[in-house]
Amino acid sequence: MSVVIVNPSSASGSTGETWPQIASDLRSQFGSFRAMFTKHRGDAAALASEAARKGAKLIIACGGDGTISEVANGILSSGKDAELGIMPSGTGGDFRRTLEIPSRSRDAARVLRLGRSVRIDVGRVSYTDQTGHDATRYFVGVASCGMSTKVIERVKTDEVSFATALLKTAMRNAPVRLVVQLDDSHERHLVVSNLCIANARYFGGGMKIAPDAKLTDGKLDVVSIGDLSAMKIFTSAPRVYTGSHLSMPEVSHALARKIAVRASDRDGEVALEVDGELPGRLPATFQIVPEALRVRTCA
Repeated sequence: MSVVIVNPSSASGSTGETWPQIASDLRSQFGSFRAMFTKHRGDAAALASEAARKGAKLIIACGGDGTISEVANGILSSGKDAELGIMPSGTGGDFRRTLEIPSRSRDAARVLRLGRSVRIDVGRVSYTDQTGHDATRYFVGVASCGMSTKVIERVKTDEVSFATALLKTAMRNAPVRLVVQLDDSHERHLVVSNLCIANARYFGGGMKIAPDAKLTDGKLDVVSIGDLSAMKIFTSAPRVYTGSHLSMPEVSHALARKIAVRASDRDGEVALEVDGELPGRLPATFQIVPEALRVRTCA
């Protein structure tokens, strides 16, 4: 039987409130399933890993991008070839946008029943966690550092939209100085508003940050946004949502299989964002893991 891992706290708690309707749509459009509910951060990964080891073939994440990322990490850490399914019910919905999975639960349930299995790449990042220890995790969407970490923190603490958090953060944003190495090339010193390492196309609640990113090309898209003024950030924001920002002179784009990033100031702390969560800080090394995960997507 398929397993659904539900994060009732996602979407500011509305997933728990709407779960009866989501469950009804799942039963009518998809079929039978077993529901498991998270209580704390990390539960989704642990539940997914356990379900995969016990033989679940399809493990459905019901929540936002953080929940999807946790379930993917659980599947990947289990060593089993379980398939990831998505029942969107979160704040951002960025990964499901790349897969073109509809946001309505009834339509998403139909994709789970009629869709096809696709094997996609994932990213793996090694970094320093919040306690100062070395850590490694996978990501399916986008990892980043710079202004995005402050935006995510504001979204989580103030419970505002990504767009509102972006505008408030831009008023006080300071650029970060980084040392970046792509594959075996020479290190480059950069001053950026934001640096994104993208497996998928969207982040930040619908920003098409890596419009050319493909989940099956065996590479990560590296998008660097230079030191922009608050006014430039305001006026350029629509271009990031439409994906037309890559033509801006302050924006650079490259492809790589491995990316090493550290703060220019060895004593400085630069926070890291991964799939909408804030697990730690630089230095970090990002690598592509080709065809690592099976995902149920549109037919």
